[in-house]
Amino acid sequence: MKIAVRTTLSLMLAILPGLAGAQGADPGDDKTLIFAPGDPDMAAATARALASLDEFLALSETPPSGTDRFKLKVKVRDGNVTEHFWVIPFRRTETGFAGILANEPEEVHNVVLGQNIEFTRNDISDWGYTRDGHQVGSFTVCVMFKRMSKEEADYMRGKYGFDC
Repeated sequence: MKIAVRTTLSLMLAILPGLAGAQGADPGDDKTLIFAPGDPDMAAATARALASLDEFLALSETPPSGTDRFKLKVKVRDGNVTEHFWVIPFRRTETGFAGILANEPEEVHNVVLGQNIEFTRNDISDWGYTRDGHQVGSFTVCVMFKRMSKEEADYMRGKYGFDC
């Protein structure tokens, strides 16, 4: 099975205010990195995110001052291919969650950028938000920095406020 994990280099849809629709991402900033199923670093990042998911969800329901851009990363399956996407904004539903797909699919063909999707807790692989201009969470993105060039990772850390 092939797993594609979004680096969301643009993160514009995930981070910058007012861009949470289908428009506007710079395609040159968006990149997909492939991780093998069971990659230990990615598995640890996902486990860390899921261990604190309840606290994140509670915070997202009553965001404190200085916080915004609450997002979930979810897996979407298309046959034997799985790709992970940021969903921004998201909301709880009676059966799980729903929100807007904030990345352009590359590996799966059953969803499109800007599509409203429904998903369950079991589909969530990460979460994140911005607090006073710094990223909180986004554990899988921090793993991806290890696969990027130093220049790309430093650019992302500086531009989007990652502390990892």
